[in-house]
Amino acid sequence: QIVMIKKILIGILMTFAASQFFKPQKNTSVENTNGIHTKYSVPENVNHLLEVACNDCHSNKTAYPWYATIQPVAWWLNMHVVDGKKHLSFSTFTRLPIAVQNHKFEEVIEMVEKKEMPLASYTYLGLHKEADLSDEQRKTITDWAKAQMDSLKVSYPPDSLILKRKAPPATTN
Repeated sequence: QIVMIKKILIGILMTFAASQFFKPQKNTSVENTNGIHTKYSVPENVNHLLEVACNDCHSNKTAYPWYATIQPVAWWLNMHVVDGKKHLSFSTFTRLPIAVQNHKFEEVIEMVEKKEMPLASYTYLGLHKEADLSDEQRKTITDWAKAQMDSLKVSYPPDSLILKRKAPPATTN
């Protein structure tokens, strides 16, 4: 029985060691041609909050912590970044249709107000302390997002800001 446990532990250790050679590609692009800053006013205080609380998962530039080099943590972090950018990327924001941009501002407001963002796992155990936003910081971000939506309302026809849902496929009898 002890021999079997040793073999299992050696197998786990070898798998862990081998996994260190397979690392996901890092999210460190400087490409920002369609970044939110290219179209929208982002005051320095808002920009700072976005940098410390949002951009690691919602932009093309992730600041990786030291433990991001250890597998399987690197894969787990990579999945978070890929998923975060799928939902919202400040680096490609202006590439989106205007109705989608407006909707993304709505989502920012909703997620920040409900304290669903940043994710609690991002600030666990004191990690990323600066991302653990105060109520005042949350209000700063949401007020900014609301102001961007207001500027869109002034600049675009109302129907162009409504996110149109795809109609369900027609059924044939």
